[in-house]
Amino acid sequence: MANIFSNIPSELPNEIFEDIIITEKLRVERIVSKGQTSPDTGWYDQNENEWVIVLSGYGVIEYINGVKVTLQQGDYLNIKAHEKHRVIETSSNETTVWLAIFY
Repeated sequence: MANIFSNIPSELPNEIFEDIIITEKLRVERIVSKGQTSPDTGWYDQNENEWVIVLSGYGVIEYINGVKVTLQQGDYLNIKAHEKHRVIETSSNETTVWLAIFY
């Protein structure tokens, strides 16, 4: 048995992306952040739909149209394929654990 909160380092100089399940039509990923944001190089423009939930901490997602959504513990969001977005803030005081399901 595994635990979503296991093996989280105390120092996080870089965001961690870990695939938990990968199938032909589904991918489940754990993302661990502590103050990180999306790269400055642009917006995420994914080929897959993404359902994401914040399990601890918080994160702020911004869409290309300027709409910002703050996700606190337990909040989730469905991001459609090719809906351009980025993470503009995550908690720097506590670890933010995201669970993302790509379909």
